[in-house]
Amino acid sequence: MKKTYGCLNLLFVSVACLCSFYSRPVWAGSISGHVECKGVKSNQWAVVYVDAIAGKEFPAATQPVSMDQQGKEFIPHVLPILKGTTVEFLNNDSFAHNIFSPDKAADEMNLGSWGQGEKRTHVFNKLGEAVMLCNLHPEMEGWIVVLPTPYFAVTDTNGDYAIDNVPEGTYTLKTWHQKLAPSQSEVTVASGDTAKVDFTLKK
Repeated sequence: MKKTYGCLNLLFVSVACLCSFYSRPVWAGSISGHVECKGVKSNQWAVVYVDAIAGKEFPAATQPVSMDQQGKEFIPHVLPILKGTTVEFLNNDSFAHNIFSPDKAADEMNLGSWGQGEKRTHVFNKLGEAVMLCNLHPEMEGWIVVLPTPYFAVTDTNGDYAIDNVPEGTYTLKTWHQKLAPSQSEVTVASGDTAKVDFTLKK
């Protein structure tokens, strides 16, 4: 009898493990590729994103994301965000900075000027791109790109990008670049797979 109960227990454990394994959802895949940026110095700072999905809205992040000012530069130079996201602007320099934008995607904001270690915030509730400028240092320029989905990436110095955890389905994949014309492609994402999409951007 002990042997019988032992076999039954082993059988129950095996079935439970098997059911647990197959009940785990494998629902997402990835998109990756290369963006060749013609006529500019670097392939970096192109944004690749999944365009709006019919009938789907995404809640904004509960935590703010950061764009810093350091060495008279906006860091990162390009910051893609989901619509409704709060951006926190920190001055890391030992002198004062200002942040303003003439663009509607940033509500034509002017956050004023502030010193080292201080922060100001702004909520971006409109889709589109917004240039970030400093009226104390005209050479400074950064970009915030407000997007309709959380599935986006920025190209690295080689022009490569990767977007993870994209639900399976067919989507319109688009690009944004501060100087080059946009491009788009249809992409189908399969669970547990990586879809490869390359772009060549031109003026």
